[in-house]
Amino acid sequence: MKITRSNSQPSRKGPAEYFTGSVRIDSPFQGTDHARVSGAVVTFEPGARTAWHTHPLGQTLIVTSGCGWVQTEGGARDEIRPGDVVWIPAGEKHWHGATATIGLTHIAIAEALNGKTVDWMHKVSDAEYGK
Repeated sequence: MKITRSNSQPSRKGPAEYFTGSVRIDSPFQGTDHARVSGAVVTFEPGARTAWHTHPLGQTLIVTSGCGWVQTEGGARDEIRPGDVVWIPAGEKHWHGATATIGLTHIAIAEALNGKTVDWMHKVSDAEYGK
């Protein structure tokens, strides 16, 4: 058994090549060779969002606070709020983040395939974000 105490690990900024705006990532658990699941608590300030991306084995988002948006390529932008759980299937191109005026925090959970949990693509344009 391993217990990771709350706030026992440093936060990090979301890398500018994968995120627009101010994003904080806390990674309380990471997959190992025997456990492929990893997770992060991701906090987006208003207007902040991910770049377009996919996951080789899918991703689950659990919204814990605020208000945000999630969108798959070619689909409508959906609002997400605390208590919502979002399942994004393997290989589905998508983005997620805060609304323009309200921040968002969610838990992101993904499994690794051959050591990889995400494939990053281009950033979401302001025009795409504003739709």
